[in-house]
Amino acid sequence: MRGTFAGVVQRIPYLVDLGITAVELMPVFAFDEQAAPQGLRNVWGYQPLSFFALHGRYASRREPTAALEEFRDMVRALHRAGIEVILDVVYNHSAEEDALGPTISFRGLANEVYYLLGEDGEYVDYSGCGNTLNVNSPVVMRLILDSLRFWVSEMHVDGFRFDLAGVLLRDGQGKPQANSPILRAINSDPILKSVKLIAEAWDAVGLDGLGRFAGHGWLEWNG
Repeated sequence: MRGTFAGVVQRIPYLVDLGITAVELMPVFAFDEQAAPQGLRNVWGYQPLSFFALHGRYASRREPTAALEEFRDMVRALHRAGIEVILDVVYNHSAEEDALGPTISFRGLANEVYYLLGEDGEYVDYSGCGNTLNVNSPVVMRLILDSLRFWVSEMHVDGFRFDLAGVLLRDGQGKPQANSPILRAINSDPILKSVKLIAEAWDAVGLDGLGRFAGHGWLEWNG
């Protein structure tokens, strides 16, 4: 059970004894375990393959729907114990990495729509992972909003911690902007406006967004 959603349920009495009122889970979306040196396995979860599917290895059973069912059961059990569930979400890049990385989804669909590209057509890397999603383009913004709504309305999580949220401040040319469309969209969404929103308020190339998320009603963490 260790390392699974069902295993978390077994540890709830311990969390209650500690007085814990909220847990933040590291990324649980399906991710690329192969994004690691040869012979090793990536278990951090920061190379997302999907914003809607759960990582199958976190299920204790091998049935196709096991991860979904066990995640829901975990959230229900934590809520019954008075513990909120916050997800660490990675919307700043994908597992397709740089130009030498695998073509999995967005690159094959519409590379120039989903990613920030330089004048030479190369990927602009504000994430430190080889690519940066164009989060303020209408298509990507809709994808992110649909994903957030799914985890709230269908899976009943209580909030999100946004990895490298400084990327959310960048426009289609990669320039920081004072009034980010995606932040406005999240804050005005009827499903999302009541959940906890937490920013890791920078990106991998030094954009310092500390204080810029608080004005949108977000919290800011140092990591």
